[in-house]
Amino acid sequence: MATLLSSTCLLGFPFLKHFSSFTPLTDKWNSLRLDKTTCSTSSTSVFTTSSSGGSYEKSKRVWIWTESKQVMTAAVERGWNTFIFLSNHRQLAIDWSSIALIYPLFIEEGEVLDGENKRVATIFEVSTPQELQQIQPENGQAENVVINLLDWQIIPAENIVATFQDSRKTVLAISKNHSEAQIFLEALEHGLGGVVLKVEDVEAVIKLKEYFDRRNEATNLISLTKATVTRVQAAGMGDRICVDLCSLMKPGEGLLVGSFARGLFLVHSECMESNYIASRPFRINAGPVHAYVSIPGGRTCYLSELKAGKEISVADQNGQLRTAIVGRVKIETRPLILVEAKRESDDQTVYSIFLQNAETVALVPPCEGKGLLKAAIPVTSLKSWR
Repeated sequence: MATLLSSTCLLGFPFLKHFSSFTPLTDKWNSLRLDKTTCSTSSTSVFTTSSSGGSYEKSKRVWIWTESKQVMTAAVERGWNTFIFLSNHRQLAIDWSSIALIYPLFIEEGEVLDGENKRVATIFEVSTPQELQQIQPENGQAENVVINLLDWQIIPAENIVATFQDSRKTVLAISKNHSEAQIFLEALEHGLGGVVLKVEDVEAVIKLKEYFDRRNEATNLISLTKATVTRVQAAGMGDRICVDLCSLMKPGEGLLVGSFARGLFLVHSECMESNYIASRPFRINAGPVHAYVSIPGGRTCYLSELKAGKEISVADQNGQLRTAIVGRVKIETRPLILVEAKRESDDQTVYSIFLQNAETVALVPPCEGKGLLKAAIPVTSLKSWR
């Protein structure tokens, strides 16, 4: 009847209120989120996710420069409503304003003006490093500076960021694709204040938004909620998946995995030394092929859908998410164990996961106070609370 440490684990619940793009489990997805997980022999913890969502995106500005209605629609749907037009395209701005709520800006003689002809930004065209050094943005009256690199291959993005890092202005660079935009946003770690995405391709808008979603997720914290293991049972043979990442994991980190997207267990990586295998800090013995796993953007996929190059979400014991790349997936037939758990605040809902029945497979236990509980709990040590 005693509560053993090995029976408490962490669960992740994907409460995806603002991720409307997830379709496979719409009814469940609206109420749960990928962020609750805790494990121990009798008492288990569940991770609940409360996101600060969009903090990275809010710190960067995105203006769209296009003549494509499809690009405009895609941008507005993703929350970007500032559009740049040439001065002779005012009618296009009027037409689009009749079908969507947009904020049109107009380029005229090296300036960016709003609909009332007030200066919003100053444009500087740069083709050489010398021209870059001569720019003095603080002398301008506009709050924003737009840099148009006529040949940006000659001038590294790091030079642009370094030139304006002490400026009180918001500096944006004109980018012709999402990859170029990402370079400007990341150079020298902090990047520029934003980008002007000048494209006629919807895919560029989609890719840039996906990039922001990944960066937002990296700043999100998952709220972890404790749960109790209520059942542990050998389940026979099944095809389980080992996921090898292109990055290393630390103690307390792993993948959020579960039989249902409504609650995911934090499965620990193989970063800990054991008597059976050497440390493999890039690997997670994640579970069978049918299980759900958390991926960037507040979504899940089946473990069987993972493949080399796919992005996946790594969570730690504090609920911090980061994105990693799958390097390899290995499927082998192994004996499985069924683990079921319940939250203390809800003894009606059962959360479950199948895992390989092996000493090297472990769940992450809840934190004790402000410190981390370093030991992962092997599934072979789990005991149900009766």
